[in-house]
Amino acid sequence: MTTSVPAPRIPEAVHRRRWAILGVLMLSLLIVVLDNSILNVAIKTIATPAPTGLGATQSEIEWAINSYTLVFAGLLFTAGLIGDRLGRKKVLLGGLVVFGIGSALAAESGSPGQLITYRAVMALGAAFVMPATLAVLMNVFERSEQPKAIGIWAGGVGLAIAIGPITGGALLDHFWWGSVFLINVPIVLVALALMVWLVPDSRDPKPGRLDPVGVVLSVLGLVLLVYGIIKGGELADFTDAKVLATIIAGVVVLVGFVVYEKRSDHPSLDVTYFRNKVFSAAMAAIALVFFALMGVTFFGVFYTQSVRGYSPLESGLLMLPLAAAQMIFAPRARLLVDRFGNKATTTAGMLLIAATLAAFATFEADTPIWLLEVVFFLMGTGMAHIMTPTSVVIMQALPREKAGSASALSNTFRQVGGALGIAVLGSVLATSYRNGIEDKLGALPPGLRDTAGESIEATLGIAEKLGPRGQALVTPAHDAFLHAMHVTALWGTGVALIGAVVVAAFLPGRPRAAQAGEREPELISTGD
Repeated sequence: MTTSVPAPRIPEAVHRRRWAILGVLMLSLLIVVLDNSILNVAIKTIATPAPTGLGATQSEIEWAINSYTLVFAGLLFTAGLIGDRLGRKKVLLGGLVVFGIGSALAAESGSPGQLITYRAVMALGAAFVMPATLAVLMNVFERSEQPKAIGIWAGGVGLAIAIGPITGGALLDHFWWGSVFLINVPIVLVALALMVWLVPDSRDPKPGRLDPVGVVLSVLGLVLLVYGIIKGGELADFTDAKVLATIIAGVVVLVGFVVYEKRSDHPSLDVTYFRNKVFSAAMAAIALVFFALMGVTFFGVFYTQSVRGYSPLESGLLMLPLAAAQMIFAPRARLLVDRFGNKATTTAGMLLIAATLAAFATFEADTPIWLLEVVFFLMGTGMAHIMTPTSVVIMQALPREKAGSASALSNTFRQVGGALGIAVLGSVLATSYRNGIEDKLGALPPGLRDTAGESIEATLGIAEKLGPRGQALVTPAHDAFLHAMHVTALWGTGVALIGAVVVAAFLPGRPRAAQAGEREPELISTGD
């Protein structure tokens, strides 16, 4: 019972330091989440022409985000399996090292293409960090303490969301844009030292075989699908032959991936898990909420910085209520689940998210900023009451030795949902903006006209270069962007409402204490 192999009861030496281990795991998680939340604030700066930024177009910015997300999501299955096979601690250490190297390279990028490439390297490391943190957590806490530990873990995501934009804003106020990536390196070094000292290793006694064909199919399918969606938004034409062909090819490859996984005797994605309606609904809720939120966060930065004129640091500070709400409510969400059940708690969270997204459709250039703060706080509250209950449902649906697989699946659905949200809602934003601004660009030379229509930053950048003549473009650019933001927010609202219907239909109405207690004997193979 004291070996490093996961067992129904936690070894006493590990049990005593379980909270310290959770702290180290949260630090590891922090850098992975921190990176994306920092990047959100830096989007406008990176879009600014050199020497301030890289002069990235909106589609290049979407790829800087999605190259990370797609590699991350595509490798999570395999990363979870490798952690189960080689040991979660080893995989955590290796993932952190790769993530740190990728961060240092990204900081020195000389072009949008290099940034996209190095973000993919960072994702390679992050893919091995994220599932291993939850898998280790499930192996150092007894089942009775797991909901509390997962709640604190989810609260750590809120902490990262708070620290990220503020840190990013402060760095951008004093240093060059690459500093938002370089900041990861010292955090990685601290996390590595603490992990070697505190975290125990664990592995699945019967790990699955690796599935390289499945990994290639999943990554290829997602890249084709997302590329087609982003390209359609860039062209403002989803009927373009190349756009349609790429999207259809992506869907076909993903269907082939599911068929292959269903027939494989060592699938990276075990589709039999989804026969459990509760498990499937929890996964769908995670994917849909991140679809809506990531897409809306993408335009939120341009609203606060480009339209309202806030600095990166001020923009980061505006996100504090969202993060504070997550930190306050994520560890406490289990109390509502105990009283009202997963269904009521999660459905209420999804409806709250839908209401906050709908509120964005009412925002104008002169909307009182305190209203934005209230909306961000309510958004964080809704997220906390979705992520904690669904994470507990997912992690407890599978035996403890499959913790890596369960964690990888939940994170995959979160990342894929977020990537599709940025792609789809980013494309809605780009299409709506181009349609709203193009008739105001007639006075520009033909070559500039197309570039100026790509995004509000492109329009404002060209207006600035034109000097006094360009001032006439500023108000139309703001108006076109606000209209595009309203349209995109309503799309996000619709997605969140679909999520509310899914969880209301399939999640359990009250805590399943009896079933939770019955699973423990399965872990030691004694039967009923």
